[in-house]
Amino acid sequence: MAITVVGSVAYDSIETPAGRRERCLGGAATYFSLAASFFTDVRVIAVVGEDFGPEQDAVFQKRNIDIRGIERAPGKSFFWEGSYLDNLNEAKTHTTDLNVFALFEPKIPESYRDSEFLFLANIDPVLQRRVREAMPDVKLVAGDTMNYWIKDHKPALLEVLKGLDILLINDTEARMLAGNNNLVQAARAVMAMGPSSLVIKHGEYGATLFHKTGPKGESVERTFKAPALPLEEVVDPTGAGDSFAGGFFGYLASQPEPTPAVYRRAMFYGSVMGSFAVQRFGTERIAELSRKEIDDRFTQFRELTHLD
Repeated sequence: MAITVVGSVAYDSIETPAGRRERCLGGAATYFSLAASFFTDVRVIAVVGEDFGPEQDAVFQKRNIDIRGIERAPGKSFFWEGSYLDNLNEAKTHTTDLNVFALFEPKIPESYRDSEFLFLANIDPVLQRRVREAMPDVKLVAGDTMNYWIKDHKPALLEVLKGLDILLINDTEARMLAGNNNLVQAARAVMAMGPSSLVIKHGEYGATLFHKTGPKGESVERTFKAPALPLEEVVDPTGAGDSFAGGFFGYLASQPEPTPAVYRRAMFYGSVMGSFAVQRFGTERIAELSRKEIDDRFTQFRELTHLD
């Protein structure tokens, strides 16, 4: 089962209480694809500049990620600079240079068109919709967005939501999108916009799944809460949400049927991948993981939630 992901591949300069890194590999599609690659085949659609070289390619190639959909354009790659010195749960943005990403027009390689799963990472909803419409035969579609698109591009975003099976956003974004501060009511309102499943991320407090399922088309609402693993040190929160999405959707794609039990396990694997991502700067930790480390930490999560 292959996932095609469309999103950003970028460079980040990051400062946290643990230190600083200059121009490390980042971007939503990067974190997502690395995390998902431990569970299934991944194909990436993105754009990079002339400053993206063999060293960066090797990070993807080491995980057997298909990067034929990464366009090489004249100019510099997307660059973001931010810090977490005041609050590890919220980045302070200092610089955003879209560079070649400003003119990004996703191009779908012919070899990607048999993908059964599609993930629309956090980009302009107009571009998300174009990719979704160009891949009508995918089995399951998930997507992400952010407060900027919700606030200033809501009509375009609402069109995207109609074509999603799963939406992954944080609790602030869910409340903003629904116009309701009660999280349960907000979740129901967002799901009425299109997605049958909604994953609301709570940062260091885990994530909640709202899921409509049932036999023969009957709608049964289910809710499941996955914890976050208490960590002694968080080095860099950048990419934690995208890594969660990669673990969650990657595990779903690896299973024969997306049953409620599979969704619950996927939530745990999402939390696992997010917990690894924050332990080093950029993609340093998640790029060097082994499947054994992932499964061992999954066991830790299970033990964390067992009453007996």
